[in-house]
Amino acid sequence: MTVSAAPAYAGPANKWAIAVAVSLGALLEVIDTSIVNVALADIQSSLGATLTQVSWVVSSYSIANVIILPLSAWLGQRYGKKNYFIFSLIGFTIASMLCGTATTFPMLVIARVIQGLAGGGLLAKAQAILFETFPKEEQPKAQALFGAIVIAGPTIGPTLGGYLVTNVDWRWIFFVNLPVGIFAVLMTMAALPKDPENRTASRVDWLAIFLLAGGLGSLQTVLEEGQTDDWFESSFIVTLSISAVVGLGAFVWRELVTERPVVDLRVLRYRSLWVGSVLSVVVGMALFGALFAVPLFAQTMLGYTSQDTGLLLLPGALASTVAMPLGARILRKVEARLMLVGGSLILAVALLQLNKLTPQTGESNFFWPLIIRSFGTVFMFLPLSLLTLGGVPKKDVAAASGFYSLTRQLGGSVGVALLSTLLSQRQQFHRNVLIEKIVPSDSLTMDRISAFTQSFLAKGFPFEEARQKAMSLLDHTVDIQAMVMAFADTFSATAVLVFLAMPLVLLMPKPDLKNAKAAAEAH
Repeated sequence: MTVSAAPAYAGPANKWAIAVAVSLGALLEVIDTSIVNVALADIQSSLGATLTQVSWVVSSYSIANVIILPLSAWLGQRYGKKNYFIFSLIGFTIASMLCGTATTFPMLVIARVIQGLAGGGLLAKAQAILFETFPKEEQPKAQALFGAIVIAGPTIGPTLGGYLVTNVDWRWIFFVNLPVGIFAVLMTMAALPKDPENRTASRVDWLAIFLLAGGLGSLQTVLEEGQTDDWFESSFIVTLSISAVVGLGAFVWRELVTERPVVDLRVLRYRSLWVGSVLSVVVGMALFGALFAVPLFAQTMLGYTSQDTGLLLLPGALASTVAMPLGARILRKVEARLMLVGGSLILAVALLQLNKLTPQTGESNFFWPLIIRSFGTVFMFLPLSLLTLGGVPKKDVAAASGFYSLTRQLGGSVGVALLSTLLSQRQQFHRNVLIEKIVPSDSLTMDRISAFTQSFLAKGFPFEEARQKAMSLLDHTVDIQAMVMAFADTFSATAVLVFLAMPLVLLMPKPDLKNAKAAAEAH
C-alpha cells in the first residue's frame, strides 16, 4: 500500500478561492440537515405520506450521513481528495434535483439517502482541505471558517426553509442547492490542484464496510425513530438495537484483527482522542439539542409559523459569524484548555437562561440566551479539535480525525433522542403533579372554573355546556403549563450535562499544532 504525501494545495493567489469552494460544499451539507424540518407538513400533504412516514425524510439523510463519515478518510486516500470532493459535490447536487422533482414518497426518501451519502464526504473533506490550504499560522482562521459553517448552518436551514415553504414551494428547499452546487463544482475543479497518482490501492474490505453500514445505520435509526415508536415497546426498535450491537461489535472485531482497516480503531488508545470525542458528543448534543427544543417550543407553545421560527433563530446564526473570528484571535493568545472551559461555562449559562420559560414567553426572551449560546458553542468548538488531535501521533491522525467527526454527528442524534424522550416524560410528570392540586377544596381552582364558566355563559352557552367547556379549558391550561415546565427541564438537563463534562478537560494534553495540521492533511 502506498500513501502519497499531502499536496501543497495553495499559495497566496488562490487559497481563498479554495476556501470559498469547499466552504460552499460544506455549507450545503450542513444546511440540508435542518432545512427540511420546516417543510414536513407540506411534503406529507403533497406526497400523501403518513406522519410516521414523513419523518424518514429527515432520518434517511442522517443515517446515510453517519455511515459515510468514518469512511471518508479511507475514500479520500483511495480515490484522491479532490476527486472525492468533486464526486460528492456532483452527487449532492444531482440528489437535490431528484429530491425536488420526486413525485412519490419512496422516490424522495431514496434521493435523500443519496444526498446524505454525498453530503458526508463534503463535510469531512472540507475541513481537511481548509487545513492543508492555509499555513500553520493561519490555521485558526481556517478552523473559524469551518466552525461558522458547522454551527450557523443548522440555524440558517430553518430560516431559509421557512421563507421558501411559506412564500414559494417546499420543492425549492432542494432546488436552491442547484446553482450553489454547480458553482461550487466549477470553483473546486478550477482551484484545487490535481491529485497525485500514487494513491492507496489496497483490496476493499467489503465485509467491514457492510458491518459498519449495518451497525451505524441501525443505531442512527434507533435514535431517530425511538421516541416515535415508544422505544423498546416496539419490536422494530428492539430488532434494530440488536442489529446495531451485533453489527458494530463484529465491525470492531474485524477492524482490530485486519492489517489494513478501513477505520483504524486502535487510535482510541490515545487519551486526547477518547476524551475529545466524549466532549464532541456533548457539543453535538448542546448544539442540535437546543436547536431541536427552541423551534418546537416556538411552534407548539407560541403558535409561530415556520418563517417566524426561522427568524427567531437567525440572530443566533449571525452571532456565530461574529464569534468565530473573535474566537480565532482569542485562541492564539489563550491556552486552548482554558478557552474550552470558558466556552463551556458560557454555554451552560445560556441554557440555564432558557429554562426560565413561562406560557407568556415571547421572542424577546429568546434573543440574548440564543446569542450567548452561539458564543459558548463557538468557544467550545474551536479549541476542541486542536486539543483532541494534538495528543495523537502523526501516523494515526487520519483515523483519529475521522472518528472525531463521527462523534459530533452522533452527539446531535443522541441529544435530540434523549431530549425528546425527556420532554415527553417530564410533561406527563408535571401534568400529574398539577392535576393533584386541582381539588374542589382549592379556592383558586374553583374561582378559575367559575370565571371560565361565566365567560362561556356570557357567550350564550347553556350552563351545563358552559361548565363542561370551562373544565376542558382548565385541562388545556394544565397541559400548556406542564409542557412549558418540561421544556425548561430539557434546557436544565443539557446545562447539567455540560457542567458534568467539564472535568474531562483536565485530562487533555496541551495541543500540538504539528499533529493538528497532519491530521487535516491525512484526512
